[in-house]
Amino acid sequence: MIRNNRSNCPLARSLDILGDKWSMIIIRDLFNGKKTFGDFLASVEKISTSVLTSRLELLKSYKIIDFVPSVKDKKVKIYYLTDKGVDLFPTIYEMVFWSKRNFKIDFHPIAKNWFRCVEGITTKEIFAKEKKKYLRIRSTILN
Repeated sequence: MIRNNRSNCPLARSLDILGDKWSMIIIRDLFNGKKTFGDFLASVEKISTSVLTSRLELLKSYKIIDFVPSVKDKKVKIYYLTDKGVDLFPTIYEMVFWSKRNFKIDFHPIAKNWFRCVEGITTKEIFAKEKKKYLRIRSTILN
């Protein structure tokens, strides 16, 4: 499901792949430990099954995510971020903090807790910590 490249602009290319709400929500959910189709459907944003299927296929076609069959049930796919997907953490981080700086809303309790946990930590340290945390999650999936 690779999309045609309409522009040689790097931003336009990124937006062709990641520029809809759902792709970034799926990537966020993977960073937060969700792994299965059912896990993604349970997110508070309420993605439809057809949109979820389409976005998972798109992200897989660009090698941002991949999956392995569940050990318990071979019909269940366990999704994970590839290295290319893990590289998106700084983008998600910046989008989250841009939202925090610019919108005065009552964020979800998970977001509020995360804001408290990273308070006083440098951006570089946060990136390293979150990458390490996710790579541990991924290693349990792949081993």
